[in-house]
Amino acid sequence: MNKIESRVGASTTQRSLMTSKIVINLIVLGVVILWSIPTFSLLVSSFRGANAIRSSGWWTVFGSLFEAGQWTLDNYVFVITNDKMGLAFLNSLLVTLPATVIPITIAAFASYGIAWMNFRGRKLIFVFIVGMLVVPLQMALIPLFKQYTSLGINGTFLGIWMAHTGFGLPLATYLLFGFISGLPRDIIEAARIDGATPMTTFVVLILPLTGAAIAAFAVFQFLWVWNDLLVALIFLGTREDVALVTTRLSEMVGSRGQDWHVLTAGAFISMTIPLVVFFSLQRFFVRGIVAGSVKG
Repeated sequence: MNKIESRVGASTTQRSLMTSKIVINLIVLGVVILWSIPTFSLLVSSFRGANAIRSSGWWTVFGSLFEAGQWTLDNYVFVITNDKMGLAFLNSLLVTLPATVIPITIAAFASYGIAWMNFRGRKLIFVFIVGMLVVPLQMALIPLFKQYTSLGINGTFLGIWMAHTGFGLPLATYLLFGFISGLPRDIIEAARIDGATPMTTFVVLILPLTGAAIAAFAVFQFLWVWNDLLVALIFLGTREDVALVTTRLSEMVGSRGQDWHVLTAGAFISMTIPLVVFFSLQRFFVRGIVAGSVKG
């Protein structure tokens, strides 16, 4: 009798767990759908003409999905050519890629040195780096602007590369240090016994083992720099030859506030690269953030 009761209880518990899992999955699916509706509406609106956007909502396209004249590419053509969004897109890539690679490279070397190389003051340096995380970047904007002006690099790509590198280094070093310091000591000691130099150990052992953490920060830094407006406005400006996607969108909102068909196309162009980067590296992003927060 007890065996039958235990089996019934186990079966009931299993059904309860399955029901709970289904409910949780449905809730998560509902949240994802609700979160994706604005992005989907932006995509649909970007392919509609000006009159269609002004006269009806984006959801009305489902009733006339294959109707002639319902879809158009004119919005994207106009934004890329007339509003110079194509040039701004290239400028954003030119700024974002170096502003992602440079801090990752410096932070990887710094994290390895602080974690595994013995030198005087390394703990103090790490405390200083952690302390920089709580300093708002807005506090450095005016002093940096004055310094850049005196050096003649304000309004140049070099200036904004340096600014994003400085603002991103504390977090990058902290994340990579948490991961690198948690690596097995035996591996590092074995490399030293075999006669490997610190550079060889870093290139051959550390870099392959910290791929997830590096990818995590790469995603974070790339998205932050790509979507940045404040730093771009201050250190780069709004000239057409150096304007970024965010600054062009800001100007379009001011000059074309009623042209929703143009604004939606410009906004979706600015979203394409971040979406591709995030979905391509999201698994590394989660793994790297978790690993860097619990190790070290």
